[in-house]
Amino acid sequence: MEGREEAIGRVVVIMPTYNERANVESTAGRVRRAVPDADLLVVDDNSPDGTGDLADKLAAEDPHIHVLHREGKAGLGAAYIAGFRWALEQGYGVMVEMDADGSHLPEELPRLLGALAGADLVLGSRYVPGGTVVNWPKSRELLSRGGNTYARLMLGISLKDSTGGYRAYRASTLRKIGLDEVESQGYCFQVDLAMRAVQAGLRVTEVPITFVERVHGTSKMSRAVVAEALWRVTVWGLTGRGRGSRRPAQRGPAAEDPPRDVPEHG
Repeated sequence: MEGREEAIGRVVVIMPTYNERANVESTAGRVRRAVPDADLLVVDDNSPDGTGDLADKLAAEDPHIHVLHREGKAGLGAAYIAGFRWALEQGYGVMVEMDADGSHLPEELPRLLGALAGADLVLGSRYVPGGTVVNWPKSRELLSRGGNTYARLMLGISLKDSTGGYRAYRASTLRKIGLDEVESQGYCFQVDLAMRAVQAGLRVTEVPITFVERVHGTSKMSRAVVAEALWRVTVWGLTGRGRGSRRPAQRGPAAEDPPRDVPEHG
């Protein structure tokens, strides 16, 4: 695949925020320690709790931290697309999606980036061997696993965790999958982009991660988010959009190994 064996280039970790003042400073510090050469972009949707102001303070103290302010809360997908476009304009070679609430362990960033040596898109997966979920109620995990199973059946893709939001894209991947056509939000946004990568014939690799339920703040999961995902995946499956490619996903070299050297969180 074009670019697969090339150096990955400059890396930016994109972190959307909305009312994450209690988490953003700690998570930013952990990102900077885990991948000192990478940059961090905080995409804040005009958080009323002052998250954007705190992010500005962090950026003023560290040239590797940048802040993109948006006018209001417009959904996770829109925030990521704004971040992707900013990063593509700035010439980054890799864009990483990561939550600001501590659920995604920054200490696992080197694993995701390392797997890009043999992939165009790397998914941090809770549901491949070595992946795990910490402090979720069983009902939430069953909903997540069920959603991923439904996506596999309806869309004809073999990904174990297409709804997860901890992932690394090559810039070339984002250019090929048609960001201008993406309208999905929430967790459906993650399924949409993973499906587009598979349909484009790109190599999608899943590596295990440890997902930890947030300690501070409130989850952005809602009935509306779940309903949108169910509706869009159903429409894609019934209209055949999700079956443009049956190419199986590949696992990265670390996929069989459980996470190591990851500190306890929270």
